[in-house]
Amino acid sequence: MSTAPAARMPRAPGGMRAARPAGGAAAAAVTGTAALVRLHLRRDRLRLGVWIAGLIAVTGASANAVQGVYGDAAERATYAATMDSSPATIAMGGPPVALETAGGITVFETNSISLVGVALMVVFLTVRYTRGEEETGRTELLRAGVLGPRAPLTAAGLLAAAASVLVGAGIAAVFLALGLPAAGSVLFGAEVAVTGIAFTAVSLVCAQVLSHARAATGLGAALVGAAFAVRAVGDVGGGTLSWFSPIGWAQAAHPFGGDRWWPLALPLILAVAAAGTAWRLDGIRDVGGSLVAPRLGPAAAPHSLASAPAWAFRIQRAAIAGWAAGMVLAGAALGSVGSQVADMVRGNEQMEKVFGGAGGIVDQYFAMVALLLGLLTAGFAASTVLRLRGEETSGRAELLVVAGVSRRRWIGGWLAVTAAAAVVLAVCGAAGAAVADALATGDASQLARIFGAMLVPLAAVAVVGGLAAALVGLAPRVQHVTWVVVAWAYIAGWFGDLLGLPGWAVDLSPFSWAAQAPAETMGWSAWLVTLAVGAALAWGGVEGLRRRDLQAQ
Repeated sequence: MSTAPAARMPRAPGGMRAARPAGGAAAAAVTGTAALVRLHLRRDRLRLGVWIAGLIAVTGASANAVQGVYGDAAERATYAATMDSSPATIAMGGPPVALETAGGITVFETNSISLVGVALMVVFLTVRYTRGEEETGRTELLRAGVLGPRAPLTAAGLLAAAASVLVGAGIAAVFLALGLPAAGSVLFGAEVAVTGIAFTAVSLVCAQVLSHARAATGLGAALVGAAFAVRAVGDVGGGTLSWFSPIGWAQAAHPFGGDRWWPLALPLILAVAAAGTAWRLDGIRDVGGSLVAPRLGPAAAPHSLASAPAWAFRIQRAAIAGWAAGMVLAGAALGSVGSQVADMVRGNEQMEKVFGGAGGIVDQYFAMVALLLGLLTAGFAASTVLRLRGEETSGRAELLVVAGVSRRRWIGGWLAVTAAAAVVLAVCGAAGAAVADALATGDASQLARIFGAMLVPLAAVAVVGGLAAALVGLAPRVQHVTWVVVAWAYIAGWFGDLLGLPGWAVDLSPFSWAAQAPAETMGWSAWLVTLAVGAALAWGGVEGLRRRDLQAQ
């Protein structure tokens, strides 16, 4: 569709009048950017708020817990001696810098979740506001008379970069409130912000390369995972390889242990180069086009796609494979540290409080590993079930219904595949943790026991997936409340004791409803009740979606 300028400037989305170009081709290309940013903010204020506040809250809770656990020099010295010699913890936490200080330990414990979290945030947001808008057809309509051709790209980049800065500023403010040194606190906040800015630009390129939002998001997330993996291997192997990772560049700033600002220039250089590349690619393709053309499918669908579950699996198979590989790696990394936990905790009263004393240290550690792997599986279940809403709004679900697939078969098949995939992911994580522990200790006698304990959170995963289905079916406008539940489950389960949360607050997490194996004796009645709650929620979602109108946009 042509993008010839209109004779009269029409109103921008939401009734706002777009500004006239200031002059020149570049200014005309970004006409309407401010109006589009305001539109995104008004439309996604809840989504953006949850992302920003969630990342700040999770990092802040971790930092606050660290302050309570490692309060004196002796405890910090023990921590430094243990972590400095542990390849698994270095791979997860980054370079062990200034671990004898409260700030150094705080950064080591929060590095990964902060940097990976902000990177994933901007991947999802950037692709949503670029390729996602093109898929719905809104970009073509707006560019026909209101927006300059580069306005969608520019608005997406500015909004995601601003969100990154807000996350970094919020984390720095939390660190300052906890009494950590100002120089290191501000540097760590800047580290988080520039990481988000770098991956914002990289995500803009991904949106130009691939023609579907789901594929572009997957590519961006894979690049985040690759950057983390390269950094992890580099840090364990001496540090050279870490300089080939944007996450490694950010962590090289060493907050509280040297306070080096110059490494943060590297992510910014990457951001400028990637943004320029995205700008160029956006100018040489048609709306809806991409650098890599999608493959043409067969003329007729195979018989294997004749059922709703088969169709759902075909759509989800790439994501399932990626998540399964990640669960194996996460389980192996966490399981390999189990043999070192007793030495790290012994003598630290706060840590013994968390892990239940010297006698149950290892079991309590693996109960927390089970919680973390369960939360990852719950994240998969939530994201996959919530995709039902995307299938609905895109109009694809309506095509299936018109073709004779009942709504119950459609959503039921999708939920069945999601449930089976969640079990597969849990098994992958459990196998990784159990085998890694057996290899680290040279003792395979606990392998089956640990493997079984890692599967216990599946009942809570069913509750999360069922809640997502219920919200999609009954209250789609608030479907993202599912992520609030997942975030709270992490905070309550990981930091509940250290933060002194009351029992009723901890019990808001479905992961607290059943026994925390292997530290606690398994009670099957509570586990089965939890599973039944998840099934009931899922059934409610199926019936709700069956009874209401489909809402294609």
